[in-house]
Amino acid sequence: MTITITAFERSPDRGKGLARDMRVRWALEEVDQPYDVRLLSFKAMKEPAHLALHPFGQIPTYEEGDLALFESGAIVFHIAERQPGLLPDDANARARAITWMFAALDTVEPPIFDRALVRILERDEPWYEQRLRVLEDTIRKRLSGLSTRLGDADWLDGAFSAGDLLMVTVLRRLQGSGMLEEYPNLAAYVARGEARPAYKRAFDAQLAVFTAASTG
Repeated sequence: MTITITAFERSPDRGKGLARDMRVRWALEEVDQPYDVRLLSFKAMKEPAHLALHPFGQIPTYEEGDLALFESGAIVFHIAERQPGLLPDDANARARAITWMFAALDTVEPPIFDRALVRILERDEPWYEQRLRVLEDTIRKRLSGLSTRLGDADWLDGAFSAGDLLMVTVLRRLQGSGMLEEYPNLAAYVARGEARPAYKRAFDAQLAVFTAASTG
């Protein structure tokens, strides 16, 4: 059955690959699964047809036959469980990889995403500088712990896994902030993720959508 995912018709990240459909595209490319993409306008995301797939009116969603999923982490987990290449065969290593998936989305991503929102939505508020400082302090604590755990390794726990895929997509949101560069091993870690052929295919696919929308 053909897999269909949803993505922004006009992504607010302007083709940088920060929208969460990028995670799903990358996972599908890593396991060599073909997929279709249904592009949605912001208006269509709030209409009943899409809300039936995603109750919060966001992207991405995943459809395969009678199965419909939402939440990028859950979708990546589903892909990783069903296809070889993103989770280890060893039970303990598999559990650790899943732990890193949760760590990426539950521990590392929230202050990074909040920082991005604050810089857009709260810049003119009197509390902006303090709020930003608190978030950046939290981010650095997360990065410090992650940097220490990664050390000189290529990936978080042996071979590349879905945990690395999600962690790299989370850390990419810090590019250009200068914060990631404070931890050279993390900057190199992200670069390794971006150098993977599957990542490049996924990035090029989502960039083509932005380019078409910009010139159309």
